[in-house]
Amino acid sequence: MRPELTQAVGLLRSNDPESVEQAIGLLQNTVYSFSMKVCGHREDAEDTMQEVLYRSLRHLARIEEPRALAVWLYTVTRNRCWRMRRTNSHGATHLSLDELMPDDAEMSRLLRDPAPGPERHMLKSEEHDILQQAVLRIPAQLRIVLVLHDMEDLATEEVAQILHLKPGTVRVRLHRARLSVRKEIARVLEASVQAEKSAKLPARTKQRKTQQRPAACRELFSNLSEYLDGRVEPRTCAQITAHIDACPSCVAFLRDLRAAIDRCRSLEVDCDPLLLARLRSSLTREYLHLLHQPVPKK
Repeated sequence: MRPELTQAVGLLRSNDPESVEQAIGLLQNTVYSFSMKVCGHREDAEDTMQEVLYRSLRHLARIEEPRALAVWLYTVTRNRCWRMRRTNSHGATHLSLDELMPDDAEMSRLLRDPAPGPERHMLKSEEHDILQQAVLRIPAQLRIVLVLHDMEDLATEEVAQILHLKPGTVRVRLHRARLSVRKEIARVLEASVQAEKSAKLPARTKQRKTQQRPAACRELFSNLSEYLDGRVEPRTCAQITAHIDACPSCVAFLRDLRAAIDRCRSLEVDCDPLLLARLRSSLTREYLHLLHQPVPKK
């Protein structure tokens, strides 16, 4: 869970104007950032932030636990985002696990020396935009799970409660979401490299062949998220670890997947500070009014 939510609950309990305004600011950042990761449209995210927080004011004083605040806030925001969702789906489609596995060309890239190359510098300098677009390109049902679990740091059980899913379904969708966002990042990298090459060489069309991965690799592939999150039985974990230690391809892929997950966890989207300040002042006055507290003059 985002530490901002825990901090906001503590600030709201004091009921003094300064603390309330600070708490509202923390909630603004949370709702706006979440909305942008899910919908990708700034105006929609701003409208969602404003409506959700105004609707939540009557409930905030009654919420005493950060977990309850998180479930309430993300549920209301998710519902609003779904209503505001535009028809443009960014071409997102559900891919099979086989399609999410790296092809031979990508595996060759992953197995190469990980020393920084042109494509790695590009990813570093444009990482924010690349990652946000990659997240928006994966199917909405997977995206919402990825955002709630890996970006907003909610537990599986909390995600299940917000989305009205079984925890097992959340875990399955999370794994596919992680694989999908890693695939999208890889596509951006490859497109950049190919564009660079095509500028120097005549364009050629070539068919890419993908060899069938060994059965042990395919089995590992379908359980990587459970392994990374420490959710497999000790005996199974030992078997997976033994396979990885002996398989350079799995080592390379696991490293790349872990890097994609880490990037997702670090993504933040900031709102216009002037808009936040105006809205925060209005929300604070309204909240204090509901509490029958005097509103400070500024």
